[in-house]
Amino acid sequence: MLSYSDYLDLVPKVELHLHIAGAVRATTLVELAAANGVRLPRPAETLYQWPDFYGFLEILRLGALAVRRREEFARIAYECIEDLHRHGNVRHAEIFFNPHYYTPNGATYPEIVDGLLDGLARAEAAFGTSALLIACIDRSVCLPSEALEMLDWMQQHPREKVVGIGLDGAERAGPPLVWVEAWRRAGRAGFRRTAHVCEDNQTLFEGPPTHFTHCRDALGCDRLDHGYNMLADPAITARAAAEGVPFTMACWSSILPNRGPRQQRIKRMYEAGLTIVLGTDDPTFFHTTMGHCWRTLFAATGWQPADARRLSLNGIDASWLPEDRKAALRAAFTARLDALDTSLDLSDRTIDGAIERPQPRWEG
Repeated sequence: MLSYSDYLDLVPKVELHLHIAGAVRATTLVELAAANGVRLPRPAETLYQWPDFYGFLEILRLGALAVRRREEFARIAYECIEDLHRHGNVRHAEIFFNPHYYTPNGATYPEIVDGLLDGLARAEAAFGTSALLIACIDRSVCLPSEALEMLDWMQQHPREKVVGIGLDGAERAGPPLVWVEAWRRAGRAGFRRTAHVCEDNQTLFEGPPTHFTHCRDALGCDRLDHGYNMLADPAITARAAAEGVPFTMACWSSILPNRGPRQQRIKRMYEAGLTIVLGTDDPTFFHTTMGHCWRTLFAATGWQPADARRLSLNGIDASWLPEDRKAALRAAFTARLDALDTSLDLSDRTIDGAIERPQPRWEG
């Protein structure tokens, strides 16, 4: 029989909120930085430590400068999928990558994207986990003209598995309406659209609930990332629930004092009827995994196996996969969930919140 912790690890999952720059193993980043002459401020053991959200962003961008060659992009993509597969049973992922993090040191868009695709293909062959890519703009360091430049690259070098665009970075530095031209042009070109919005590392002035309406009505986003500050406006929250807009959420990628409150905000959004999908955001940078995120959030919320099933299938519905692939995944997930349910020891609801723990084995 399965413990509840093992059950949560083995539930099949879709990862829709992960930044490749924040998923690089510290040891890998140190190796690449040494090979490419990039000086890092700390050794691998303490590299991913910072005092606040902006310190995190600084290390994120500095680390990205150490990845330059096609084979290096392939390496970080492969290792990312390996970690998702082994620590939480992720079966499909849609991964953000920021081209402008890498181009200052000479990497071209085709080198970046083809390297990532090389690694993703190798990982799918090894682990059976599929993946798509989302080109992303960091509004803290990019201008609207650079978003248009990124779209030019995407259209000049089309890749089937680069399916959309995203917007990350500090919300106060570039509210949604700044990006209208690029996002509308992306829609006309057939790309899917999302944006980080209403983050709780921003004040209600910097990331207000009205940013949800801007993302939907002006930018045309069909999926959104985070959204916690939206709870301050019940009418906007109700609209988001009625429209069924998927929100990709991360329960751990925040400074320590905000983690508990964020987990309760996620619970409130779920109870308000929002469609939520759980993600890791920047897993290695915040010392987490998909399994750890699920176990942490289920321990904090008291969610039950029926909630695990709903969240698992939410990920498929919110994905940007074609409908036939969604249908196949939905059938596979449902069969696996049915089998897991029969193996779950309902008398033991203890959840192990440890990040590193023995990986469960389950046959069936």
